[in-house]
Amino acid sequence: MKGGVCLLIITSSLMLHSLPAAAFQQRPQRAPRKLPDLNLRVDVYDAAAVCDGTTVLTDNCSVNGPRVIEVDMKGEIVWQYVLPEGLKRYTNPGFDVEPLPNGDFLLALPRKGVFEINREGDIVWSYMDGKVSHDVDRLPNGNTLIVWGGSDETGDAQAKEIDPEGKVVWAWYAKDYFYHPPYKDIYEDGWTHANAVSRLANGNTLISLRNFHFVVEVDAKGAVVRTIGDGLLKHQHDPEPLPNGNVLIANHGRPQAAVEIDPDSGEVVWEFKMPDRATWPVRDANRLPNGNTLITGTTEIVEVTRDGQVVWDLVIEGAEFRGREAASLGFYKAHRIPASGL
Repeated sequence: MKGGVCLLIITSSLMLHSLPAAAFQQRPQRAPRKLPDLNLRVDVYDAAAVCDGTTVLTDNCSVNGPRVIEVDMKGEIVWQYVLPEGLKRYTNPGFDVEPLPNGDFLLALPRKGVFEINREGDIVWSYMDGKVSHDVDRLPNGNTLIVWGGSDETGDAQAKEIDPEGKVVWAWYAKDYFYHPPYKDIYEDGWTHANAVSRLANGNTLISLRNFHFVVEVDAKGAVVRTIGDGLLKHQHDPEPLPNGNVLIANHGRPQAAVEIDPDSGEVVWEFKMPDRATWPVRDANRLPNGNTLITGTTEIVEVTRDGQVVWDLVIEGAEFRGREAASLGFYKAHRIPASGL
């Protein structure tokens, strides 16, 4: 496998572990502070304009050492967590890492489950479920939102909320609303290939249905309130609700771009097209506290201002992922941890 930083994910079968199996207990291999990683390069760094902090992402470029890494603004690895032997193969599709306010990290390991690890490398909570992929979020009430779209069937729940004990307290089934033409017979790496879920301030939930090329907003009972991006998006990822009511979305379409959509008007109110060298696909876009946007392409992560100026640019040195292999070998998602904290 070519060198570089890539993403990971896990899957398994349904079962909660308050304490993980011994095979999963492994201390992280800490990277020496300020030691440059030869596979990474920062091409642009405008210290006065960036949202200062560190960036957490997943690196799956070595099948023998998939890991989570945290890099500083110069692209130097300051912390890492290497997956234990029993979890190494659960890295596709869509290994997600989410930093938590307590300093821990949530990992969605596709087809294995969800794991919360601390900075010492201990697994402090886990939920084992083979129907997990792409995205996981911890809610303010302590529950966890999970999406399933790795190879979802029509009878599957595409999104669910579980409590700390692993009990499913809410689930959403696309079949209740979309099991009819033109959606009924779609299948591309799953029926919907749902790849993201987010809870809105009003209690509704955003779910990205990649194969349908739009995002749905559903209420607490699961009824579809509206679709977002229909006719505008192509294989979209990671819709992020913004404080102004708009939704920021990473779009796979040509060109690869981050788009901000006003869900009321259906209009694109902001867009940034990724450089060609970033390569397909773009799968993550996050609005930062200073108003900039962090966008993740397969071989490049950029931070851009509202007027489209690139102020930070992290690339995989010499990587040229092409075709379907790019989806599993490059960057997947990245999160900035501001110097001031989450």
